[in-house]
Amino acid sequence: MSGTPRVLFIGHAYIDITFITDRIPRGDEKYVAQDYAVSFGGNAVTAAFCCAKLAEGGMAVDLIATYADDWLGRMFLDMAERYDVSIHPRAVRESSLSFIMPNNGKRAIVRCRDDNYLETFPQIDLRGLVALHIDGHQSDAALHYAQLSREAGVLTSLDGGGVRHNTQEVLKFIDVAIVSERFCEQMDLSAPQMLTYLRSAGCKVGGVTRGERGLLWYESDSAPRVTPALAVPSDKVIDTSGAGDMFHGAYLWSCVARPEKSWAEHFQFASAASAFKVQKLGNEAGLPAQTDVARMRQVFAESELRPA
Repeated sequence: MSGTPRVLFIGHAYIDITFITDRIPRGDEKYVAQDYAVSFGGNAVTAAFCCAKLAEGGMAVDLIATYADDWLGRMFLDMAERYDVSIHPRAVRESSLSFIMPNNGKRAIVRCRDDNYLETFPQIDLRGLVALHIDGHQSDAALHYAQLSREAGVLTSLDGGGVRHNTQEVLKFIDVAIVSERFCEQMDLSAPQMLTYLRSAGCKVGGVTRGERGLLWYESDSAPRVTPALAVPSDKVIDTSGAGDMFHGAYLWSCVARPEKSWAEHFQFASAASAFKVQKLGNEAGLPAQTDVARMRQVFAESELRPA
């Protein structure tokens, strides 16, 4: 294929305010946090930024995202321009916010979201597109472009963070489906049972992310296998929010930029990208370069394999 490869992401844009505090004030009280970060947020949105950072200008990254013409929206556009992410906006009245509180390897999140779209999703030219990644937000756009991409022979990828109203229909057009344990819980399936379900839905590659226990996954008719998480010491873990989104953005970059590599290698690369993120506060600071991923793989050994 000639020219720069294009990848398309579809998701809901947030501005994330991530702060570290050992105490939440109650009533008529004030308290000063120890540290904070302001960044872009949203599952597929963060994956898009990760992909763009890894691409280092060698890939055209398009993003269909919600956008409000307010100061937060303009901040988001500035962030996208900095990382060379082309935004195709879908208008809403107000920008969405996430307030994220990391705590001992976990994170609590309060979201303020406007998903009342003021217009239909953007229609964009798919010429040169080699991959699509969706997270279920903007479900009408996700289904539309998944179907068009399948018809055009474009690789389709799903971040299944949660079950949406049209998830089963979307899955018919998905090649790579990597879902969360929450997704499994919503469908009342164990992780191995979820692999069976994704295989039956026609997904060529399917997996369940399980945090520090790594990724349980299959390819085609293979037996389930595990890609371990890298063993980042607990005292180095600062903020796990966004680590899964980096995982998705990293494997998508890897499979487009390095098609000769196996899916095992793509997922090992993505695991190292996540390991870099958890040591940083906020999504922007946690965007890995290719050299960061290589360093993570050298510094941290894979976690001990645990039962599926």
